[in-house]
Amino acid sequence: MPDDFIAYKRSRFHARLPKDRLYTKSHFWLLEDEGRPGVWRIGFTRFAVRMLGDLVEHDFEVAKGDAVEVGLTIGWLEGFKAASDLYCVADGVFLGGNPTLHEDITLVARDCFHRGWLYEVEGTPESDAIDIQGYMAFLDVSIDKIQGEHDAGLLDEDKEAAGDC
Repeated sequence: MPDDFIAYKRSRFHARLPKDRLYTKSHFWLLEDEGRPGVWRIGFTRFAVRMLGDLVEHDFEVAKGDAVEVGLTIGWLEGFKAASDLYCVADGVFLGGNPTLHEDITLVARDCFHRGWLYEVEGTPESDAIDIQGYMAFLDVSIDKIQGEHDAGLLDEDKEAAGDC
């Protein structure tokens, strides 16, 4: 449904962001399960997926039923661009990872806001989780910073190249 998403575009990055989620500044989304109050399904945003690149493997270091807290390393991901620890963005009890990802990890990139979710926690989201408007403002700042660093690097390269002529 088109009204359930906001189209976001900044520089060369664009995404359709669901309105019904909370977001974190570490580029995760959290969606409370309607049928299970206090249960949060958690996944990567499109921005995180783009930064990580294609994922090839993942695993969790915590077991179903383990207590988790914001910032705790709960697993790892490996992609073509990078390997990364996977951090928890909620306090509570780990309910497990998305079993579908063991058969098809490409869902994280192809359907990050739905079938490509990462894990579930029963508890509470991190205290500084933000709504869609706050996340779009944060994306603006993040993308502008990356673009500024990229542009500054190009300017330095241009200066060096001009000195070589």
